[in-house]
Amino acid sequence: MTYPLPSRGYQEIICTAGISELGEWIRLYPIDYRYQPREQQFRKYQWIRVELSSKRAGNDNRKESRRPVLESIQIDGPPIGPGNRWQQRRDIVDDLPNHTLNELKKLHELDKTSLGIVRPSRIIDLKIEKNEEEWKPEWKALFDQMRLFGPPQKPLRKIPYKFSYVFECLDTENQHSAMIEDWELGTLFLKESSRLGSDEAAAQSVRSKFFEEMCGSGRDTRFFMGTTFPYNSWVVLGVFWPPIATEKSETQDPWQLGLEF
Repeated sequence: MTYPLPSRGYQEIICTAGISELGEWIRLYPIDYRYQPREQQFRKYQWIRVELSSKRAGNDNRKESRRPVLESIQIDGPPIGPGNRWQQRRDIVDDLPNHTLNELKKLHELDKTSLGIVRPSRIIDLKIEKNEEEWKPEWKALFDQMRLFGPPQKPLRKIPYKFSYVFECLDTENQHSAMIEDWELGTLFLKESSRLGSDEAAAQSVRSKFFEEMCGSGRDTRFFMGTTFPYNSWVVLGVFWPPIATEKSETQDPWQLGLEF
C-alpha cells in the first residue's frame, strides 16, 4: 500500500497492489483505507475477498487497475507471518516472475504492464532528499472541504523527505533510482519522529531499517514495483526481504512493529 494522499472524491486515497489466487497482479484503486471499518482494514500478506466494479476509477487505464466495491471487502484469514524463515510467503512470491527494471519497462511498452517484481543484482544506497513539509495549497483546500462535508478528519502528516533506492540489475551497468512510496516507510518515519523528537533522526532510522537491515547481505531482497498515474514512472511499492537460503537467523516483520495505520 502507498502512503495516503488527499483526494477530491474521497477522504483520502491509497493505491493497493496484490495478486489473485491465480497469481495475477491486481491494483485496487481507490481505497480510503483509514476510513474503512476496522474489520475491513486488511494487512499486508493477507488474503481478502472483494467485489470489483465494472467501472474503472477516473482515467486510470492501467491494465491491472480495478475499482473495488469497498463495502464488499471481507478478510479471509489472518496475515501470513514471517515464521519458518518466511516460507509461507516464499511459497507464494517465489511463483511470481522476477524481472529487471528494464524488462518491466519493455513490458509496459508492449502491453501496458504496470506492476511486477524486480530482483536487483546490487542495492547500492538509499537516497534521502528534503521535501516540502506541508501539503500543496490545493490539497490543503481539500482537507478543509472534507472537514465540512465528510467524516471527522484524521491527521495526515506529509512526509518531509523523499526516499529512493539506488540499485543495479543484471542487464545493464547503469544505476537505477526509484522512489519508495511504501506506507510502511511512512509509518516508520512518523513513529521514529515522535520517539526521537527529530525528523532528521527519523530519516536516518528509516535508512537503517530499509537499507542496512532489509537490504543486508543476508537478505534475498526484491522490490514490489508499480507505475504512478498518470506519469508512468516506476516506484517501489513494497519490499520483500526474506533471509537467503543459507542464512539461519530470526527475522522481524516491519508490519509486526506496532506501526499505526
